[in-house]
Amino acid sequence: MSAWRRNDPTPSSGALHAERRSDIFGLLQDESRHQTAYVTPAGARWLASAGPYPRSTLSLWDAGPTTPNVLPCGSVFDVVNAPSMFGRRMLDRLWSDGPGSGPVAEYRGRTLLFAAPGTAQRLPSLLSWEEWGGGAGAGGPGGRETAPPPLLCHGAGDAVTVPPLVPGPAAGPRWVVAPDTLQPWLPGPEVLLWACVRAARSLPHTPTRTALTT
Repeated sequence: MSAWRRNDPTPSSGALHAERRSDIFGLLQDESRHQTAYVTPAGARWLASAGPYPRSTLSLWDAGPTTPNVLPCGSVFDVVNAPSMFGRRMLDRLWSDGPGSGPVAEYRGRTLLFAAPGTAQRLPSLLSWEEWGGGAGAGGPGGRETAPPPLLCHGAGDAVTVPPLVPGPAAGPRWVVAPDTLQPWLPGPEVLLWACVRAARSLPHTPTRTALTT
């Protein structure tokens, strides 16, 4: 039996939430530690359920738990893909002021936030509607907030590379918040819009022209 199939205790939701908040803040505040979260057996089953052949996926992972895999989006999860630093700002807002996050990975300078199915279709329109402070309600009268970098939304018809169940090569994908239950909570488009707005507000503001008045 592979080493990753260790005991899978299920602490109370309150204790689990407190523990994960502590873990994520440790990761965000100490980049030099290069920690990688581990996927639990329950989390692995949840990930595998995204593919057409879950048992085959689990068998491959059992034989090679340090190997990344490619899984389809759209049925079990969507993924919002942000530049690493902006994604970390979103994650910080989710954990410090919001409801927390679902699983989160990092790969090739990008932060991958696992989201509820349908998010990839809905979030871009919400971002467009927000207009990033184009009026008085966000950046001040005539002002404009610093816009976030473009986000990539992966949904139905897309696939993403997921990190291995246990730490693999240093340059490969890694978990920041690993899946640990059969039914992890996943943020929807409204929650991620909220995180985007607040992450953008934490960016340095760029000078704007004073609004013309009549």
